[in-house]
Amino acid sequence: MAKESRNDKRVARHQRIRKNLAGTPEKPRLAVYRSNKNISCQIIDDVNGVTLAAASTTEKDLRAEIGYGGNKDAAKAVGEAIAKRALEKGIEVVTFDRGGFLYHGRIAALADGAREAGLKF
Repeated sequence: MAKESRNDKRVARHQRIRKNLAGTPEKPRLAVYRSNKNISCQIIDDVNGVTLAAASTTEKDLRAEIGYGGNKDAAKAVGEAIAKRALEKGIEVVTFDRGGFLYHGRIAALADGAREAGLKF
């Protein structure tokens, strides 16, 4: 039997979390994904299956502002960007979905940036 990879364990954690976590039109889900070089997030309405807003370090405007996308400063900038885009669409309250990642480092920085920019969760 093959050894379970680190990503397989993360996906299992994410599935375990998602059993009890869903985005509604009133309170959508802020889903976060990070890789070694980038971080991205989406605000998702799971009832209708629609992405309402998204932000990532791979976008040209954010990339020009932050440079390298794999650090806490970049994560905070993405958090601020997603909060700004959500508030423009009238979304103030979200449910935070850390995607099976530990709430530490870049994930926590993204959450802090979103909170500072006005998003509530």
